[in-house]
Amino acid sequence: MRPGITWLMVALLASGACGSSSSTTAPSSSSTQSTSAPNPANPVTTSALTLMLKDSPFSDAKALLVTFSEVNVHASGGAWVTVPFAAGGSSRTCDLKKLETAQDVLGVGSLPAGHYTQLRLVVSSAALYFQSASSGAACAPSIAPPAGTTASVDVPSGELKLNREFDLPSSGGTRILLDFDGDQSVKQTGNANAKGGVRYMMMPVIAVVSVQ
Repeated sequence: MRPGITWLMVALLASGACGSSSSTTAPSSSSTQSTSAPNPANPVTTSALTLMLKDSPFSDAKALLVTFSEVNVHASGGAWVTVPFAAGGSSRTCDLKKLETAQDVLGVGSLPAGHYTQLRLVVSSAALYFQSASSGAACAPSIAPPAGTTASVDVPSGELKLNREFDLPSSGGTRILLDFDGDQSVKQTGNANAKGGVRYMMMPVIAVVSVQ
């Protein structure tokens, strides 16, 4: 093979090698995990969230027991994250009459740090008592019903979403105070049922009082 042809082939091979190395694609920026939107499945940092509850109680009752079955917060750009109930358990019951001048913990736990856009609470049941107050703490995994006259409270839709944005910082924590308005939530639906008792209906009315 003549020297000129050999030199031409070497040049062409070198040119092809350079072309293949320059075509490598850089990683897309969209594949990078955003720190502003927490990923509950793979959290980078965690933060403490405490949900407190107070009440403007139902005025006609001595006790108003409300059982929460679920509390969640929604991560910005993510999914719903469950907030553990205080003292553990799969539900938490509160006597709203005891929270008129006090506060108690509804949920508390470590969650992925970041920005959140909503809260969601689910009330599974409620009961009114007219003659005696409940004993013990205002909120607990379960509360023994007090003695005396009671009334049925229907909860046709106990799920409530609160559109309130807040942040969970990577250091420290956040405390949210909720106000469960008993008077606005519980309404009498009729006089007497077949057993002679008055029936009530609950449509939970809860407001975010403060985020600290």
